[in-house]
Amino acid sequence: MTRSIFKTFFGLSAAALFTACGATTLVTTPIENIDTTPLKVSDLTEAEKKNWGHLDLVNDTIPGMSVDKAYKEIIGNKKGKTVIVAVLDSGIDLKHEDLDDVLWTNKGEKAGDGKDNDNNGYVDDIHGWNFLGDSYNEQLEAARIVRLKIGDAATQAKAKAKVDEGYNKAVQNKQQYEQILQAVNSADAAVQKQLGKKAYTKKDVSGIKTEDENMKQHINVLMQMYTFKDTIPEVIEELSDGIKYFSDQANYNYNASFNGREVVGDDPYDFNDRDYGNGNPQSTGMDESHGTHVAGIIAAERNNGKGANGVANNVKIMSIRAVPNGDEYDKDIALGIRYAVDNGAKIINGSFGKGFSPNADWVYDAIKYAASKDVLFVHAAGNDGADLDDPSNPNFPNDQINNGPEIADNVITVGALDPNYGSSLLADYSNYGKSNVDVFAPGTDIYSTYPKNTYEYSPGTSMAAPGVAGIAALIRSQYPKLSASQVKRIIMESGLSIKAKVILGGEQGNSATLADISTSGKIANAYNALIMAGRVSAGKIKI
Repeated sequence: MTRSIFKTFFGLSAAALFTACGATTLVTTPIENIDTTPLKVSDLTEAEKKNWGHLDLVNDTIPGMSVDKAYKEIIGNKKGKTVIVAVLDSGIDLKHEDLDDVLWTNKGEKAGDGKDNDNNGYVDDIHGWNFLGDSYNEQLEAARIVRLKIGDAATQAKAKAKVDEGYNKAVQNKQQYEQILQAVNSADAAVQKQLGKKAYTKKDVSGIKTEDENMKQHINVLMQMYTFKDTIPEVIEELSDGIKYFSDQANYNYNASFNGREVVGDDPYDFNDRDYGNGNPQSTGMDESHGTHVAGIIAAERNNGKGANGVANNVKIMSIRAVPNGDEYDKDIALGIRYAVDNGAKIINGSFGKGFSPNADWVYDAIKYAASKDVLFVHAAGNDGADLDDPSNPNFPNDQINNGPEIADNVITVGALDPNYGSSLLADYSNYGKSNVDVFAPGTDIYSTYPKNTYEYSPGTSMAAPGVAGIAALIRSQYPKLSASQVKRIIMESGLSIKAKVILGGEQGNSATLADISTSGKIANAYNALIMAGRVSAGKIKI
């Protein structure tokens, strides 16, 4: 799975704490030179934060995908054809109020009778399939290579180095977060007592007058925290989440002796061992929120007065649970792709990825199979802030081997953007690559569905990919005769070209244009894509 983003407090140490409207014409780049154009300097409003990925760069000065504009000026009340989108992920909260009416239902299957009614090889697969069974925590593939001694000596040595480094960093980061949390909790308690109230603001803290050195220290700690979050409870929540994240890394992901697969009962390295899993692709709880968040970005019920709006209307979401709290298995991904294709999906969203793939051929074959059946695969670029064209930074699955020719023309790989149009447009965590990343889309702090009828913000290329999958669904719904390959080309060619340089990996002095770090050099744009799709469908242009 593309990893969670816990960079907020990395720069701190415990020691530091104690010291255009109307005509439907294709929009080209609206800003030729960022330096000479007024940028949005005010903070996003609450409404803008929750919807920034749908906004329009020209009208709102926010680098969204012009989704709202596309509905207003192009789609209107046109429903189009229903499109099935498979979310190949960690499972979905199938009971969520904003997703329950957009779920794919297998009409050939009778729920709960223990039979494979439609003879597709899967029993009681009403809304999809769960390839993970009862498993949840898992190793990274590097740790499995170490545990099982997979591959040649060079691969094993590289994997062991990765595991050792990752484990040590996880332990160090966990300890750092624990120290910071302890300091914040102490400061929080002291300030509550000083102010005589539990809830307080940044202004309250900055207004405290004291000669007590301990209180000054507590105030300093909280004022630093306000540079990261708006409230101290939010800081405490993020620190607590970080501690759990790094604990999971140390206990499971980088633990070479852990085996999370044993509860499933199959051999994950035997492609013919397929009698495993079950027909319940429901997420297991609040911690397993990734797939629910992704599904909402694509297809949360629109304009129902609840939570968030998905990019696409008239879609059905197929849930395929194949991504654990760790690295996915190649077998599960390959079979998950094939399941989606065989059961009617026209788009598959894959917000996951890993650096080692012992059985990559299984996945390559599945991608080729999807291409042969006219199914588009949208994949997240990954969250290491790295150049994927560098052979030392592989990210699987992909659609090419060693930067060679594409194995199929049905894969679109998506990098992530921040809501700040300017030199910091590219999210500092987003991977990039002229050959390996096709297009960019909003990814940072995207508001979407979470388990148990809740909603949260979450960052990552995992959030950028489903935005593009949603655009693809809009195109395939409104213009169903277009092929997966055509949809891919339309999304890439119709986006907004940004000519100015952006900072790479959050490192000042390391910058490039989007054209230097992606195949298209563009930001995905729903409005433009639908216009171009209409022209291609009408035979006015070829692509």
